[in-house]
Amino acid sequence: MGSRLEGKVAIITGGASGIGEAHAHLYASEGAKVVVTDIQEELGANVVRAIEGEGGDAIFVRHDVTSEVDWANVVKTTVDQYGAITTLVNNAGVANFSGVEEETLEGFNRVVSICQTGVWLGMKACMPELKKSGNGAIVNISSLYGIIGTPSMVAYHGAKGAVRLMTKSAGLEYAKQGVRINSVHPGIIKTPLADTLTADYIAEITATTPLGCMGEPIDIATMSLFLCSDEAKFITASEFVVDGGWGAQ
Repeated sequence: MGSRLEGKVAIITGGASGIGEAHAHLYASEGAKVVVTDIQEELGANVVRAIEGEGGDAIFVRHDVTSEVDWANVVKTTVDQYGAITTLVNNAGVANFSGVEEETLEGFNRVVSICQTGVWLGMKACMPELKKSGNGAIVNISSLYGIIGTPSMVAYHGAKGAVRLMTKSAGLEYAKQGVRINSVHPGIIKTPLADTLTADYIAEITATTPLGCMGEPIDIATMSLFLCSDEAKFITASEFVVDGGWGAQ
């Protein structure tokens, strides 16, 4: 067990699998008390049991990030259990692989509600407690696709691009109120979302990634860990790309 997040209380959305699960394990291993939230109840409970088996402290809360009521419950449950909120990782997300004409209003709104509105709701719901901590940190998980464009993912690009600028706006708003807010932008990462991509699509992206491979969820979690630790005390309203060099071309 490390101590880089000793004394922190961290809410991690989408924490039942993939990048969120990696965050939960890493944060707990560095001393944070972790609240894993997700709609995947069985998987979320499994993550908590695994963390406890590793000597960490965690709870699971079922959570639809598009629900203001659910966010209020997560905040209350966290404060009731741990007495504070110091850290928030807005990680939950979905994607549609549809272009402008193929996308439906229902599909577009679903992606935006989870990937964009859910991030805003999280910041809004947790901010009073984060400000009380005097040393709060938020990491919003965006995407390389929130910075660069590709064909046929119009809703995902739009939502993740919005997260990038929402982060900068909020980071500036709360810079003098004791809350730092940054975004992390993964490239191609081995996650359940990546499992929905075709083998040809993955091969094409991997071939154009300078480091020549897909990233691991832990690669994103370690960046977030730094940003949520006191080591990053002079960093806010900034974006951090973790993509094997893909977006630099």
